[in-house]
Amino acid sequence: MNRRNFLEVGSSASTLFMLAALDAYSFTKPSSSIMNGNFELKILATNWGFPGSLDAYCAKVKQTGYDGIEIWWPMEKKSQDELFGLLKKYQLEVGFLCAGSDGNYQKHFDQFTQMIDEAAYQTIQRPLYINCHSGRDYFSFEQNKTFIDHTRELTKKTGLIICHETHRSRILYSAPVARSYFEKIPDLRITLDISHWCNVHESLLKDQQETVDIALQRVDHIHARIGHPEGPQVNDPRAPEWEEAVKSHLDWWDKVVDQKKKTGQRLTILTEFGPPYYMPALPYTQQPVADQWAINEYMMNLLRKRYLS
Repeated sequence: MNRRNFLEVGSSASTLFMLAALDAYSFTKPSSSIMNGNFELKILATNWGFPGSLDAYCAKVKQTGYDGIEIWWPMEKKSQDELFGLLKKYQLEVGFLCAGSDGNYQKHFDQFTQMIDEAAYQTIQRPLYINCHSGRDYFSFEQNKTFIDHTRELTKKTGLIICHETHRSRILYSAPVARSYFEKIPDLRITLDISHWCNVHESLLKDQQETVDIALQRVDHIHARIGHPEGPQVNDPRAPEWEEAVKSHLDWWDKVVDQKKKTGQRLTILTEFGPPYYMPALPYTQQPVADQWAINEYMMNLLRKRYLS
């Protein structure tokens, strides 16, 4: 079977899985005891792994029914103009990703602050949020705190929601390390990608529930990928063997949604199942074992049905 036929067959099978699994999980949607009418849910698409142009990506995002996109802040003026033109063309909202990459602390910090300051102070389209891949797991507490301090000041000046992601290799790479930051920085806000913690701690975190509950109080943005004890992404969340992992993630997200419904705040969620090699692939052929776009679309529909129906 060639790659095209493999993916076509996989896509057809994905549709059947989607219908069955969607009903299996979404009917257990929790209801908040207090519902504030100002609650708003925005679901965004990732461009990670998309094979086509930015225009084709935005067109597909709109056609699929997403509210917007999450994308790295482009550092070149030409790329910025293209992005904002397409956001206007397809009437899409946006959240920006910002980070540094250098192994040297000062260079990394300078890269990060340049990128996030540009993203925060541009006046063409206000982002829903800025998500930070901030610092490094091997920087000291004092060094990593400078990234958080910079974003706290930026939030005060701009009013933007700026979140630090619970991501491997970054500041909040593990639950106990993150807790030390939570205890020392009361206004630290986060992007919850708890799949990373499942991987780091090789568990579904049942033995760290107190720390997880503290983290859930800090969430303004969610990366909706399902992790498991041996990796940050299950091969297909619709498959029955991942039921425990899926339910664990939904339970965590339910608590965040319940908080936002009670306070009448907006919650943004990115469906972030990735391509190979986050997505497992077959040996030799390197064919992905599932359809990335179909899985993310399934997650979008599940979350909408669970939290808005």
